[in-house]
Amino acid sequence: MVCLCLAAVMFYVVNYPAAVGTAATTRQLPIYCVQRDQKLVSISFDAAWGNEDTQQLIDILEKYKVKATFFVVGEWVDKYPESVKALADAGHEVMNHSNTHAHYPQLSANQVVADLNACNDKIEAVTGVRPTLVRLPYGDYDDNSINAVRSIGMEPIQWDVDSLDWKDLSAADITQRVVSKVQPGSIVLFHNAALHTPEALPGILETLIQDGYTFVPISQIILEGDYTIDHTGRQCPA
Repeated sequence: MVCLCLAAVMFYVVNYPAAVGTAATTRQLPIYCVQRDQKLVSISFDAAWGNEDTQQLIDILEKYKVKATFFVVGEWVDKYPESVKALADAGHEVMNHSNTHAHYPQLSANQVVADLNACNDKIEAVTGVRPTLVRLPYGDYDDNSINAVRSIGMEPIQWDVDSLDWKDLSAADITQRVVSKVQPGSIVLFHNAALHTPEALPGILETLIQDGYTFVPISQIILEGDYTIDHTGRQCPA
């Protein structure tokens, strides 16, 4: 039930970013996707609880020479430091998914910063690299939490393609959903420990590669320098 509620919150926020909180013209938004002319796409995995298939995901990604971004909760790092190290050793980005998976809109700016830094410290202790990106717990945010993230030089990252793997969709349904929605500059959301993701992932990678897509970690798909974020959460050159 907790997972279903979490997923419902994430589905609403990612599909209706401008409807959450204040008007879109003043709303502080994370990056949902990126304006890209090239066929670039980033795939990401959120790791907060289980660890059943992390090595299997690493092996699949290695087979296709794809580097992904894994957003991990600090408490997950505490439980599975060997998996965090394995992800980093395989060349994947290990980024911040908060320390305790708290609802950031319920925290003060100082509490958000403290939570982010606690997770960053844990990841850096294992990988030697301090995260620069964060996926907000539950996909939940407000202006205060977004400003707090950016106040310490981090960038909040959402997604524009949700695999819905948390719904235990079949591998075929996950594959169809993802490949039909990916566009240049898309950020795709998966989860580790989802029932059919390892089964779906090879077909997704093969289809998108055949369609001319190149996979890059999120830090390589987002724009540097001056940019704007439109009302849909798309990052665009300034």
